[in-house]
Amino acid sequence: MTINVRGTDYEENLSNKMGLQFYDLSHPWGLGQPCWPYFEDVKIERLHSMARSGVLTQKITTVMHSGTHIDAPAHVVEGTAFMDEVPLPHFFGTGVVVSIPKGKWEVITAEDLENASPQIREGDIVIVNTGWHKTYGDNRQYYAYSPGFYKDAGEWFAKKKVKMIGTDTQALDHPLGTAIGPHGPGWPNGLLPDVNREYERETGRKVIDDFPYWEPCHQAILKEGICGIENVGGEIDKVTGMRVTFAAFPWRWTKGDGCIVRLVAIVDPSGQYRIESGK
Repeated sequence: MTINVRGTDYEENLSNKMGLQFYDLSHPWGLGQPCWPYFEDVKIERLHSMARSGVLTQKITTVMHSGTHIDAPAHVVEGTAFMDEVPLPHFFGTGVVVSIPKGKWEVITAEDLENASPQIREGDIVIVNTGWHKTYGDNRQYYAYSPGFYKDAGEWFAKKKVKMIGTDTQALDHPLGTAIGPHGPGWPNGLLPDVNREYERETGRKVIDDFPYWEPCHQAILKEGICGIENVGGEIDKVTGMRVTFAAFPWRWTKGDGCIVRLVAIVDPSGQYRIESGK
Protein backbone atom coordinates (compact mmCIF):
# COMPACT_ATOMS: atom_id res chain seq x y z
CA MET A 1 0.00 0.00 0.00
CA THR A 2 1.35 3.45 -0.95
CA ILE A 3 0.69 6.16 1.61
CA ASN A 4 1.06 9.67 0.22
CA VAL A 5 -1.26 11.51 2.58
CA ARG A 6 -1.10 12.34 6.25
CA GLY A 7 -3.49 13.46 8.93
CA THR A 8 -6.85 12.42 10.29
CA ASP A 9 -8.62 11.71 6.97
CA TYR A 10 -6.35 8.78 6.20
CA GLU A 11 -6.48 7.54 9.80
CA GLU A 12 -10.28 7.65 9.92
CA ASN A 13 -10.54 5.88 6.57
CA LEU A 14 -8.28 3.06 7.70
CA SER A 15 -10.05 2.74 11.05
CA ASN A 16 -13.44 2.51 9.31
CA LYS A 17 -12.19 -0.26 7.02
CA MET A 18 -10.82 -2.23 9.98
CA GLY A 19 -13.89 -1.69 12.14
CA LEU A 20 -11.64 -0.52 14.97
CA GLN A 21 -11.01 2.81 16.69
CA PHE A 22 -7.49 3.70 17.80
CA TYR A 23 -6.72 6.27 20.53
CA ASP A 24 -3.20 7.54 21.17
CA LEU A 25 -2.62 7.89 24.91
CA SER A 26 0.94 9.20 24.48
CA HIS A 27 2.17 12.77 24.78
CA PRO A 28 3.93 14.24 21.72
CA TRP A 29 7.69 13.76 21.98
CA GLY A 30 10.54 15.79 20.48
CA LEU A 31 12.93 18.68 20.84
CA GLY A 32 12.17 20.75 23.93
CA GLN A 33 10.70 17.65 25.56
CA PRO A 34 9.58 18.17 29.19
CA CYS A 35 11.96 16.24 31.44
CA TRP A 36 11.98 15.06 35.05
CA PRO A 37 13.75 17.67 37.22
CA TYR A 38 17.28 16.26 37.18
CA PHE A 39 17.40 14.65 33.71
CA GLU A 40 19.40 16.15 30.85
CA ASP A 41 17.56 17.66 27.90
CA VAL A 42 16.68 15.51 24.91
CA LYS A 43 19.12 16.26 22.07
CA ILE A 44 18.20 15.78 18.41
CA GLU A 45 20.78 16.35 15.66
CA ARG A 46 20.37 16.10 11.90
CA LEU A 47 23.25 14.07 10.48
CA HIS A 48 21.76 14.39 6.99
CA SER A 49 19.24 17.00 5.86
CA MET A 50 17.09 17.05 2.74
CA ALA A 51 18.72 20.27 1.50
CA ARG A 52 22.27 18.99 1.89
CA SER A 53 21.96 15.23 1.34
CA GLY A 54 18.55 14.56 -0.17
CA VAL A 55 17.77 12.36 2.80
CA LEU A 56 16.88 12.99 6.43
CA THR A 57 18.80 11.14 9.16
CA GLN A 58 18.59 12.17 12.79
CA LYS A 59 20.49 11.26 15.94
CA ILE A 60 18.74 11.26 19.32
CA THR A 61 20.37 11.41 22.76
CA THR A 62 17.89 10.81 25.56
CA VAL A 63 17.14 8.99 28.78
CA MET A 64 14.49 6.33 28.17
CA HIS A 65 12.41 7.70 31.06
CA SER A 66 11.25 10.61 28.92
CA GLY A 67 7.72 11.52 27.92
CA THR A 68 5.24 8.64 27.90
CA HIS A 69 7.40 5.67 28.88
CA ILE A 70 7.37 2.29 30.56
CA ASP A 71 9.44 1.18 33.57
CA ALA A 72 10.98 -2.30 33.54
CA PRO A 73 11.10 -4.12 36.89
CA ALA A 74 14.92 -3.81 36.88
CA HIS A 75 14.58 -0.01 36.91
CA VAL A 76 14.01 -0.12 40.67
CA VAL A 77 14.20 -3.73 41.90
CA GLU A 78 17.61 -5.39 41.65
CA GLY A 79 17.58 -8.92 40.25
CA THR A 80 14.31 -8.57 38.32
CA ALA A 81 13.52 -8.49 34.59
CA PHE A 82 15.05 -5.99 32.20
CA MET A 83 12.97 -4.56 29.34
CA ASP A 84 13.90 -7.30 26.87
CA GLU A 85 13.10 -10.01 29.44
CA VAL A 86 9.48 -9.00 30.09
CA PRO A 87 7.20 -11.41 28.14
CA LEU A 88 5.41 -9.80 25.19
CA PRO A 89 1.86 -10.55 26.47
CA HIS A 90 2.47 -8.04 29.29
CA PHE A 91 2.32 -5.20 26.75
CA PHE A 92 -1.01 -6.14 25.17
CA GLY A 93 -4.44 -6.94 26.56
CA THR A 94 -7.74 -5.93 28.02
CA GLY A 95 -8.00 -3.19 30.57
CA VAL A 96 -9.68 -0.05 31.83
CA VAL A 97 -9.18 3.69 31.92
CA VAL A 98 -10.58 4.96 35.21
CA SER A 99 -11.22 8.50 36.36
CA ILE A 100 -9.83 9.35 39.81
CA PRO A 101 -9.63 13.16 39.88
CA LYS A 102 -7.00 14.49 42.27
CA GLY A 103 -5.49 17.84 43.12
CA LYS A 104 -2.14 19.16 44.33
CA TRP A 105 -0.20 16.57 46.38
CA GLU A 106 -3.25 14.34 46.89
CA VAL A 107 -2.74 10.59 47.16
CA ILE A 108 -4.51 7.98 45.03
CA THR A 109 -5.55 5.39 47.59
CA ALA A 110 -6.39 1.70 47.52
CA GLU A 111 -9.97 2.71 48.32
CA ASP A 112 -10.04 4.95 45.22
CA LEU A 113 -8.94 2.00 43.09
CA GLU A 114 -11.39 -0.42 44.71
CA ASN A 115 -14.29 1.93 43.96
CA ALA A 116 -13.16 2.87 40.43
CA SER A 117 -15.42 2.40 37.43
CA PRO A 118 -15.22 0.30 35.30
CA GLN A 119 -14.27 -2.22 37.95
CA ILE A 120 -10.62 -3.22 37.92
CA ARG A 121 -10.20 -6.98 37.42
CA GLU A 122 -7.33 -9.39 37.89
CA GLY A 123 -5.18 -9.42 34.75
CA ASP A 124 -6.27 -5.93 33.64
CA ILE A 125 -4.06 -3.22 32.25
CA VAL A 126 -5.11 -0.23 34.37
CA ILE A 127 -4.70 3.41 33.36
CA VAL A 128 -5.62 6.09 35.90
CA ASN A 129 -6.77 9.51 34.73
CA THR A 130 -6.35 12.06 37.53
CA GLY A 131 -6.79 15.01 35.17
CA TRP A 132 -3.15 15.98 35.74
CA HIS A 133 -2.17 15.31 32.10
CA LYS A 134 -3.75 18.67 31.29
CA THR A 135 -0.82 20.38 33.07
CA TYR A 136 1.89 18.35 31.27
CA GLY A 137 4.84 20.55 30.32
CA ASP A 138 8.11 21.98 31.56
CA ASN A 139 6.60 23.39 34.75
CA ARG A 140 6.55 22.93 38.52
CA GLN A 141 2.81 22.30 38.50
CA TYR A 142 3.19 19.01 36.65
CA TYR A 143 6.37 17.64 38.21
CA ALA A 144 6.42 19.00 41.76
CA TYR A 145 2.76 19.37 42.72
CA SER A 146 1.15 16.32 41.13
CA PRO A 147 -0.94 13.75 42.95
CA GLY A 148 0.17 10.14 42.81
CA PHE A 149 0.15 6.54 43.99
CA TYR A 150 1.87 5.58 47.20
CA LYS A 151 2.41 2.45 49.28
CA ASP A 152 -1.16 1.18 49.71
CA ALA A 153 -2.06 1.75 46.04
CA GLY A 154 1.02 -0.18 44.93
CA GLU A 155 0.22 -3.02 47.30
CA TRP A 156 -3.40 -3.04 46.08
CA PHE A 157 -2.28 -3.39 42.44
CA ALA A 158 0.06 -6.24 43.40
CA LYS A 159 -2.60 -8.06 45.40
CA LYS A 160 -5.12 -7.58 42.57
CA LYS A 161 -2.60 -9.17 40.16
CA VAL A 162 -3.13 -6.63 37.41
CA LYS A 163 -1.00 -6.99 34.28
CA MET A 164 0.28 -3.41 33.95
CA ILE A 165 -0.58 0.05 35.26
CA GLY A 166 -0.27 3.58 33.96
CA THR A 167 -0.82 7.10 35.25
CA ASP A 168 -1.18 10.58 33.77
CA THR A 169 1.23 11.96 36.36
CA GLN A 170 5.02 12.42 36.55
CA ALA A 171 5.82 9.02 38.05
CA LEU A 172 4.37 5.79 39.42
CA ASP A 173 4.85 7.35 42.86
CA HIS A 174 3.74 10.59 44.47
CA PRO A 175 6.44 13.24 43.77
CA LEU A 176 7.27 13.59 47.47
CA GLY A 177 7.87 9.83 47.60
CA THR A 178 10.51 10.17 44.88
CA ALA A 179 13.91 11.91 44.90
CA ILE A 180 12.00 15.20 44.58
CA GLY A 181 11.35 14.55 48.27
CA PRO A 182 13.99 13.63 50.88
CA HIS A 183 14.73 10.18 49.44
CA GLY A 184 17.64 8.49 47.67
CA PRO A 185 19.50 11.05 45.51
CA GLY A 186 17.31 13.73 47.10
CA TRP A 187 18.38 13.05 50.69
CA PRO A 188 18.13 14.96 52.99
CA ASN A 189 16.33 18.00 51.53
CA GLY A 190 14.95 16.70 48.23
CA LEU A 191 15.98 17.59 44.69
CA LEU A 192 13.55 20.51 44.95
CA PRO A 193 14.13 21.70 48.53
CA ASP A 194 11.90 24.75 48.13
CA VAL A 195 8.98 22.45 47.23
CA ASN A 196 9.61 20.38 50.36
CA ARG A 197 9.65 23.55 52.48
CA GLU A 198 6.44 24.69 50.79
CA TYR A 199 4.74 21.41 51.72
CA GLU A 200 5.77 21.85 55.33
CA ARG A 201 4.53 25.45 55.40
CA GLU A 202 1.16 24.53 53.88
CA THR A 203 0.49 21.39 55.94
CA GLY A 204 2.44 21.98 59.14
CA ARG A 205 3.95 18.51 58.69
CA LYS A 206 7.32 17.25 57.48
CA VAL A 207 7.48 15.53 54.10
CA ILE A 208 9.42 12.59 55.54
CA ASP A 209 6.64 11.96 58.11
CA ASP A 210 3.86 11.86 55.51
CA PHE A 211 5.97 10.13 52.83
CA PRO A 212 8.47 7.97 54.74
CA TYR A 213 9.08 5.44 51.94
CA TRP A 214 11.08 5.87 48.74
CA GLU A 215 9.05 4.90 45.66
CA PRO A 216 6.94 2.26 47.45
CA CYS A 217 4.48 1.90 44.55
CA HIS A 218 7.37 1.24 42.15
CA GLN A 219 8.69 -1.35 44.60
CA ALA A 220 5.36 -3.08 45.17
CA ILE A 221 4.41 -3.55 41.52
CA LEU A 222 7.79 -3.99 39.83
CA LYS A 223 8.93 -6.77 42.17
CA GLU A 224 5.79 -8.65 41.06
CA GLY A 225 6.65 -8.17 37.38
CA ILE A 226 3.94 -5.52 36.87
CA CYS A 227 5.37 -2.84 34.57
CA GLY A 228 4.22 0.77 34.85
CA ILE A 229 3.69 3.56 32.33
CA GLU A 230 4.31 7.17 33.36
CA ASN A 231 3.16 10.44 31.72
CA VAL A 232 0.10 9.00 30.01
CA GLY A 233 -1.83 11.66 28.08
CA GLY A 234 -2.90 12.29 24.51
CA GLU A 235 -6.49 11.17 23.95
CA ILE A 236 -6.91 9.67 27.41
CA ASP A 237 -10.10 11.62 28.10
CA LYS A 238 -11.81 10.05 25.06
CA VAL A 239 -11.57 6.55 26.52
CA THR A 240 -11.88 7.33 30.24
CA GLY A 241 -14.61 5.22 31.82
CA MET A 242 -14.21 2.53 29.16
CA ARG A 243 -12.98 -1.05 28.96
CA VAL A 244 -10.59 -1.24 26.00
CA THR A 245 -7.71 -3.22 24.48
CA PHE A 246 -4.23 -1.78 25.01
CA ALA A 247 -0.99 -2.10 23.08
CA ALA A 248 2.29 -0.61 24.37
CA PHE A 249 5.37 -2.39 23.03
CA PRO A 250 8.84 -1.16 24.08
CA TRP A 251 12.10 -1.72 22.20
CA ARG A 252 13.81 -5.09 22.56
CA TRP A 253 16.58 -3.33 24.45
CA THR A 254 19.03 -5.72 26.13
CA LYS A 255 19.41 -4.82 29.82
CA GLY A 256 17.01 -1.93 29.33
CA ASP A 257 15.66 -0.23 32.46
CA GLY A 258 12.73 1.39 30.65
CA CYS A 259 11.62 2.64 27.27
CA ILE A 260 9.77 5.45 25.56
CA VAL A 261 6.53 3.88 24.39
CA ARG A 262 3.45 4.66 22.30
CA LEU A 263 0.44 3.64 24.35
CA VAL A 264 -2.63 2.89 22.21
CA ALA A 265 -6.19 2.08 23.31
CA ILE A 266 -8.22 0.10 20.78
CA VAL A 267 -12.02 -0.05 20.74
CA ASP A 268 -14.25 -2.28 18.60
CA PRO A 269 -17.71 -0.68 18.50
CA SER A 270 -19.21 -3.73 16.74
CA GLY A 271 -17.78 -6.26 19.18
CA GLN A 272 -17.02 -8.51 16.20
CA TYR A 273 -13.28 -8.03 15.70
CA ARG A 274 -11.03 -10.93 16.55
CA ILE A 275 -7.28 -11.53 16.32
CA GLU A 276 -6.33 -13.60 13.25
CA SER A 277 -5.80 -17.33 13.91
CA GLY A 278 -2.62 -17.49 11.84
CA LYS A 279 -4.03 -20.31 9.70
